[in-house]
Amino acid sequence: MHCGNFQPKALSRRQMLIGSANGFGALAFGVLHAGENDKNKPNSSGGLHHQAKAKNIIFLYMDGAPSQMDTFDPKPMLTKYHGETPDKVLKVLPTQFNSIGKILQSPWKFKQYGQSGIWVSDLFPHISKHVDELAVIKSAVSNFPEHTSANYFLHTGSGLQGRPSWGAWTSYGLGSFNKTLPGFLVLNGGLIPPGGLDNFNSGFLPAAYQGSVFKYGPAPVANINRKEPSEKMQKDKLDLVSRLDRLNIQKNGTHDQIESAIANQETAFLMQTSIPELMDIKTESKATQDLYGVSSPNAPTKIFGTQCLVARRLLERGARFIELTCPSVGSDRWDQHSNLKDGHEKNALAVDQPIAGLIQDLKAKGMLDSTLILWSGEFGRTPFAQGNDGRDHNPFGFTCWMAGGGVKGGTNYGATDDFGYHAIDGKVEIHDIHATMLHLLGIDHKKLTFRFGGRDMRLTDVHGEVISKILV
Repeated sequence: MHCGNFQPKALSRRQMLIGSANGFGALAFGVLHAGENDKNKPNSSGGLHHQAKAKNIIFLYMDGAPSQMDTFDPKPMLTKYHGETPDKVLKVLPTQFNSIGKILQSPWKFKQYGQSGIWVSDLFPHISKHVDELAVIKSAVSNFPEHTSANYFLHTGSGLQGRPSWGAWTSYGLGSFNKTLPGFLVLNGGLIPPGGLDNFNSGFLPAAYQGSVFKYGPAPVANINRKEPSEKMQKDKLDLVSRLDRLNIQKNGTHDQIESAIANQETAFLMQTSIPELMDIKTESKATQDLYGVSSPNAPTKIFGTQCLVARRLLERGARFIELTCPSVGSDRWDQHSNLKDGHEKNALAVDQPIAGLIQDLKAKGMLDSTLILWSGEFGRTPFAQGNDGRDHNPFGFTCWMAGGGVKGGTNYGATDDFGYHAIDGKVEIHDIHATMLHLLGIDHKKLTFRFGGRDMRLTDVHGEVISKILV
């Protein structure tokens, strides 16, 4: 018996159409999991804006910020003035913790490698063998000197919380090649960056485009294993939940969280069969596992090696955007405010062999040309010590590199000053990196937009220039 004060709300034409079409959640699901024939659809202008050089992206996120003058940007002046007061030769700006010590030389030796003669420190004996595949950008800058805002800026193009991650933008613009996988995946090696999961968020884009985080270990996705005794019972259960969600939409109007829940339920059902097979790297040969460092006695190397191998397997299955986070090495991330030598050596040991293995394997399989790899932290480090043996945050100049997917290998681009402190030539902003990434995917960063808050929003906001000199 109904209360006399209750009257069912009449459906508008819009609501009727949405209800009949099972909501925009179903549409989002269709976009996100488009088949191979739809791989060039959709973006906001109805397809690729120009021919793509890359189909996929792997972002190797070096959480905490590696030191540029200790990795790929050697500075002999640091050796010459080692132990000197920095303000004698530098205009020292305030740092994050403002504990400014003496000028600190690199603890590692540098050598030139490959036909290109790119400089690499002793921290990366494996990556150094593949420098002719790298475009090393030595003049990157950030707008923020602390981790959380810098992480948001690197991932979303804004230092504020709540904007869509670049993986979400990529999925929104291009969809996915594989209906059983999300378009944006995060392989978590054990460390979620400062700023948390909002680094992988969908922001004002539909929630179906947010990053799906896979953990390291036998159960990478929570509740992915079927608990019901049969597949039919599981499907019936999901169908019931989906019908209830759609009934809610019909009665109360559209709601992004509910619509995305429908899409996610469908995705989860499909992933129940695909994910266990994906994560079973025992099907790979021993030689391949050894190449990536999966059999390494060093646990962090084994973890990151497994993540890199899974990333390659994801590419083979049509994943669009894959981000890898670093494993814990028992101390801090690449964020060595003290004990620089020990911390950087542990972090480099964890990632060096796996990254080199990934590059070599992709090249051998003919996949590197269509895969863009980006290696970067959120900013750099100071040329003078914090205390006695660390380096503080430095947003004024740092190094990152790209490889594969339309990038001119064996390239040095830009420069910092003689101490590695400030970018002085070919300055590259985070927006430029984003613009270049989208360009290689066949997207004009100025045209990939989403209407929100009364304006057409984009990943690069009103900034960004393609770094054309590092492209083939």
